[in-house]
Amino acid sequence: MKEVVQLAEGWSLGYDGSALPAQVPGCVHTDLLAAGEIEDPFLGLNEHEVAWVGRRAWTYSRHIHSADTAADRHERTDLVFEGLDTAAVITLGGRELGRTRNMHRTYRFDVTGGHGGLHVEFASAYDEADAVRALTGERPNVYPEPFQYIRKMASSFGWDWGPTLVTAGIWRPVRLERWSTARLTEVRPVVTVVDGTGRVEVRVDIERTEQGAGRALEIHATVGGARAGAAVDGDRAVLVLEVPDADLWWPRGYGEQPLYGLDVTLVAAGDEAGSGPLDSWHRRIGFRTVEIDRSADELGTGFTLVVNGERIFARGVNWIPDDVFPSRVTPERYRARLTQAVDANVDLVRIWGGGIYEDHAFYDACDELGLMVWQDFLFACAAYPEEQPLRGEIEAEARDNVIRLMAHPSLIMWNGNNENLWGFRDWDWEPALDGDSWGEGYYLGVLPRVVAELDPTRPYTAGSPWSGTWDHHPNDPAHGTHHSWEVWNRQDYAEYRASVPRFVAEFGWQGPPALATLRRALPGEELAPDSPGMLHHQKAEDGNGKLDRGVARHFPLPEGDFDRWHYLTQLVQARAVAAGIEHWRSHWPVCAGTVVWQLNDCWPVSSWAAVDGDGRLKPLHHELRRVYADRLLTLQPDTDGPTLAVINQAAEPWAASVTLRRIRADGTVLAEGAVEVTVAARTVHRTAVPPELVPDASSAKEFLVADEGALRALHFPVTDKDFAYPAPDYDVTVATVTGADAGSLDVVVTARTLVRDLLLQPDRLGPAASCDTGPRTLLPGERIHLKVRGADETGANSVRAALFSVEPA
Repeated sequence: MKEVVQLAEGWSLGYDGSALPAQVPGCVHTDLLAAGEIEDPFLGLNEHEVAWVGRRAWTYSRHIHSADTAADRHERTDLVFEGLDTAAVITLGGRELGRTRNMHRTYRFDVTGGHGGLHVEFASAYDEADAVRALTGERPNVYPEPFQYIRKMASSFGWDWGPTLVTAGIWRPVRLERWSTARLTEVRPVVTVVDGTGRVEVRVDIERTEQGAGRALEIHATVGGARAGAAVDGDRAVLVLEVPDADLWWPRGYGEQPLYGLDVTLVAAGDEAGSGPLDSWHRRIGFRTVEIDRSADELGTGFTLVVNGERIFARGVNWIPDDVFPSRVTPERYRARLTQAVDANVDLVRIWGGGIYEDHAFYDACDELGLMVWQDFLFACAAYPEEQPLRGEIEAEARDNVIRLMAHPSLIMWNGNNENLWGFRDWDWEPALDGDSWGEGYYLGVLPRVVAELDPTRPYTAGSPWSGTWDHHPNDPAHGTHHSWEVWNRQDYAEYRASVPRFVAEFGWQGPPALATLRRALPGEELAPDSPGMLHHQKAEDGNGKLDRGVARHFPLPEGDFDRWHYLTQLVQARAVAAGIEHWRSHWPVCAGTVVWQLNDCWPVSSWAAVDGDGRLKPLHHELRRVYADRLLTLQPDTDGPTLAVINQAAEPWAASVTLRRIRADGTVLAEGAVEVTVAARTVHRTAVPPELVPDASSAKEFLVADEGALRALHFPVTDKDFAYPAPDYDVTVATVTGADAGSLDVVVTARTLVRDLLLQPDRLGPAASCDTGPRTLLPGERIHLKVRGADETGANSVRAALFSVEPA
C-alpha cells in the first residue's frame, strides 16, 4: 500500500544570512510577518514598505533523512509539491531534481534513496517574467505589471481592488509518497445520467516501477452500490458503473445535493483481498446533466444554463482569491464565505481568471451547498504570448486542473478567459500586436481541445464576455455573455435599464468597507474620503470620483461628514446593483442570469464586494438576499409609467395579491388598488400600473408602494435630492433577547414619518456585531424588528447613533 508522509514541519526561510522558521503551506510574506521582519502590509500604507519582497530571490530548506526515502520497504519514493509559487529550482543533497515555472501545477520528483538538504530556490517573479518577455516579445495588458509572462496568480501583481504583493513560496502541501509496483497517476470520472440511470465511466492511468513492469494489475471501483473491475491494459484501464434510479444533484433552490462516494483501487491481479491495494483514490460525485443553450432567436443568441433539463436564471457572484496570500484560506474560511453567498440567495459562483484554481475544500463546500461553479481558466485582461515556454505550461496546467476538479458536480462549466477577446477588439491591442500571438489560440484551440478530450460532459465557452463568434462584437449584449461596466464608469445606475443582455456575467458598483474594517486597517487615521489611508485602500482608477458622482446624482454630496459619506456610498452601491438585477430578472427568459462583481475581497479596500476584506457584510449583501430571492416584486420605470413585475423563480405557482398605493411624502394615501395574479413556476408576470396610481412626478411629493406579504417594491419618480422628504422621525427601543438567542438585541424602530432606507451599521456597536437586516423603508406608523448579535454597546443611544436614513436635501 502506498504510504504518504506530509512534509509540513521543519522548514526554514533564508533571510539575510539567517534561517527564519517557515510555515508550509505558506509564502515569504507570511513567514516574514510571523517573524516580525515586516509590518502587516494590509495596514495603513505598509504595502509600499514591503514591495522589495517580490523583487528578490528566496530559498526554503529542510532536511530529508535517508530513512525517509530508502528502498527497503518500497521500490519508489516521490517528492510531490502540490503548489510552488512560482519559478523554482529544487535540489536534494546537492542534486538538482527539477525546475518549475507554474504556480498552478503539481510537480513530482523521484527521490528514491536521496537524502540531505532539500532546497527550493525561488527566483523573483519579476525576473522570471522579464526572462520570458525577452523570449516572446512585449504584449499589451491593462496594468503596468508583467503578469501575462508568468503562470502565477495575476492579481498578486495588484488589481483595481487588490494590493501589489508579489508572493513566493510553497503555497500548497508537499509530501513524500512511497510506493511499489504501480500507482494511480490519473483518475477521470466521466459522469452522465441517461433515462434516470447514473453512469460513471472511470478512466484510469497508472505508472509502474521497473520491477512492476510486467505485473498483472486490476482496477476496481464502487459507487452507489455498483461495482466494477477490469484488468489494466498496459498503463490504462476503463471501468463503467451504472447506478439505477440515481438521485440527481441539483443547484440550490431546485432540489437536493446527494453525493455519492466513488472509490477506485489498484491491486495486483488476484490479490484484491490479500496484501491490500497498491493505491487508492476517493472522491464524491453527483449525478446531473448540464448544458448551455446558446440557440439563436429573433433577439440574438441566448446563454441559458440548463441543469437536469431545467432552465435556470443564474443568480451569481464573481469570486476573487479570498486573501492575497491564498495559503491562509482554510477550509473553514471557504465554508464561511460560501455560506455568506448562500445567505444572499446566490446559486452560482464564478471563479475569475486572474486568481487561482481553488483548493478542493472550495469545491467540496459548493458540492454540498448546491452552488454552481463557473471556472475560468487563468487568463485575465491581457494579451498572452502563445510561444514557448508558456504554451507548454498552459496546456499542462489545463490538463492538471481539469483532471483534478472534474469529479465535483458543482463545477458546471469551463471558461477560457476574462475579457481578453473583448480587449483584443476594443482596447487598442490589435494594432499594438501587429500580428503577434495574443491568446486566441488558447481560447479557441488548446483549451476547448483539452476539455473535449478530458471532460466531455461539461460545456466550454471561449471567454467572458463572448458573443460566440467573431461575427458579433465580443461584448454584444444581444449575443452570449456580457460585461456591463459603462454604467459604473460613466453613467447613473438607472442606465442599467437601457438594455436587456442575454447573460450579464459582470457588473457592479463600488462601496467602502465597514467602519470597523476601516478602523482596523487604518489605525489612528482621521477618516475622510481623501485621507491618505483611504486613498491607498482605493485601487480603482478615479474610484473615489466615481463614488462621489454616483452619490451626487441622487443626494447632496456630504462635505466634511465622513459618516454620512460612508452611509450614502454604501447605500448607492446596494441600490445600483439591485436596480440592475431587478430590471434584468424582470426580463427572464430573455436575460438568463446576472453575476455580480464581486462577492468577496482579498484585503481591506473600497471595492465592488458585498462582503468586505474582514468578512463583514455590506448593505449590498442584504440587498442581494432580497433581489435574489425566489420571489420578488419590482416596479420598473417605463415611458407611460411604472410596470409591476412579479417574479417567481420558485418551483410552485405564486398566487400573488399585490397592493398598490400612491402615497404623499407625509404618508397620505392618495389612491389604492390591487393586482391579483397567479404566476407560474419559474416565470415572470409584467403588468402596467393603472394610471390613477402613477405618482405625479411634477409634484416631487408622491411615490408608489407595492406590497405582497413581506415583499415590498418602491417607485420614486424623481431622485432623492429632488423629493420632498420629511425629516426622518422614529422611535427606538432596545431589548436583550433571552432563550436561544440570549445576548442578542431586539431593536425595534417605529416610524413617525416616512423613513427611507433605514440602515443599522452593526459594527458601530462592536467589531464583532452583526445585524440581520439591511436598508428598509418604513411608512408612517410602521415598525421593524432588527436583530443584532455580538454587540458591545447595547444602550438605546448607542443604537440610535448607529442608525442612518435618507434625509431631506
